Amino acid sequence: MIRINQIKLPIGHTEKELVQKVCRLLRIQEEQMTSHAVARRSIDARRKPHLQYVYTVDVTVASEAALHKKIRDKNIQFFTPKQYVLPEASPDDFPVSPVIVGAGPAGLFGAYALVLRGICPIVLERGKSMKERSADVARFWETGVLDPSSNVQFGEGGAGTFSDGKLNTLVKDPVGRNRFVLETLVKFGAPEHILYESKPHIGTDILSDVILAMRAFMERAGARFLFETCLTDYRTKNGRVCAVELDHREWIPADTVVLAIGHSARDTFRMLDGKGELALAAKSFAVGFRVEHPQEMIDLQQYGEIYAKRLPAAPYKVTANLPNGRGVYSFCMCPGGYVVNASSEAARLAVNGMSYSGRDGANANSAVIVSVTPDDFDGMDALAGVRFQEKLEERAYQRGGGAIPQQLFGDYCKGQPSVSYGDFASETKGAHVLSSLNGLLPQALEESFIEGMHTFARLLPGFDREDAILSGVESRTSSPVRIPRNEFFESAVGGIYPCGEGAGYAGGIVSAAMDGLKVAEAILNSKQK
Repeated sequence: MIRINQIKLPIGHTEKELVQKVCRLLRIQEEQMTSHAVARRSIDARRKPHLQYVYTVDVTVASEAALHKKIRDKNIQFFTPKQYVLPEASPDDFPVSPVIVGAGPAGLFGAYALVLRGICPIVLERGKSMKERSADVARFWETGVLDPSSNVQFGEGGAGTFSDGKLNTLVKDPVGRNRFVLETLVKFGAPEHILYESKPHIGTDILSDVILAMRAFMERAGARFLFETCLTDYRTKNGRVCAVELDHREWIPADTVVLAIGHSARDTFRMLDGKGELALAAKSFAVGFRVEHPQEMIDLQQYGEIYAKRLPAAPYKVTANLPNGRGVYSFCMCPGGYVVNASSEAARLAVNGMSYSGRDGANANSAVIVSVTPDDFDGMDALAGVRFQEKLEERAYQRGGGAIPQQLFGDYCKGQPSVSYGDFASETKGAHVLSSLNGLLPQALEESFIEGMHTFARLLPGFDREDAILSGVESRTSSPVRIPRNEFFESAVGGIYPCGEGAGYAGGIVSAAMDGLKVAEAILNSKQK
């Protein structure tokens, strides 16, 4: 197969023009090309107003050997596609069903990989199934009545279900797990453009249906999903797990347990830490505020006047390393999205961002967050970061009286509460109230946040506009805990496999799904020893 990189065409080009350019670069006639597929597409907006699409295209031709001799372009490569292959294993190797704790991306893809090898896991999910969960979340946003087990954090699909559904990752992927994840999502109903867009997204509305279809496939194959079922303890024998407890009421045998518990399973972290066997450790993460701007402003900044209304809602990514040594950066940017109340505990409030597939909301939002290290925590034990998050969320809850507390950036810099919005209003899911966010973050983080906002305005003029809307607090960016594992992906307790974002090994939908695949591979390989 032939891969052609850096194919540039103007916005508004036709499919025929793409094919013609491919043929010119290969110096062949169109009839010599037997197939072509876009492997990647991005927008180059560096030279406004002359925006371009930039493509990578994979091509097969009738006489590839002949092209080897005459093509000397560094952007044209000859390669053999890599197919992701799971290790072989037999259901007979698993007389006791593997138990997967958590039905987020890591747990779902770990379970899916096992099912593809004929192995039927039991998936425990403390939250509810998708339809019930979606109803509970909608009810919470409307009434403020929280179900601690069924919310934006907990339930089928995990925390990423109520997000923008971004599917890009920086994880290196020499064996094709990333592609496998995307192809699996397409298989179960995601749009095909996620296979080639440089910044693919799926949207919470489509993602929920994809997850339902994926689970239905696994259940038909024999997998069991136990919703509203929480892991509350485990037992060991000779240094290996032998059973797990469900909801403090029932024990089931288990010699293979995948801990894909997510970043918000604080009670599970406490149970695991209390047993003293897994050597949990506090890890760095980041906290800050969700920041809103008019999407129209971001579109103009990113695309210019000619294309601002002709292209999909523009994303952005900003990052800065400050002189004080802290990093400040945007996270989970949601074009045309909404700020959402993402709380999961009584009297504590956390926010997140969400977009539907159309990304047609009036505002852009992203978390602007500041790095936090164990040096910032009160105490150095494994759960110090958890307590740090909890204190921030308690303050946020108090500031808004249970509603999302908001403040304009100009008022935040002046240290005064906001009493009205500026030129645009907030786009939120859940009650929100203008208030003061000053003092919610520790002083060093507050100063870094302000400096970061001004720094980003040099890249995106107006980013630090006085009426930019801040919502607090963005505290669930990643897990504050890591559960150590060895080169075989096992913890200090044999048969327990820490996995995904909650265990400290991923940061987003795709990276968590890929980690679920890695753990499934390790489990399959363990039977070949």
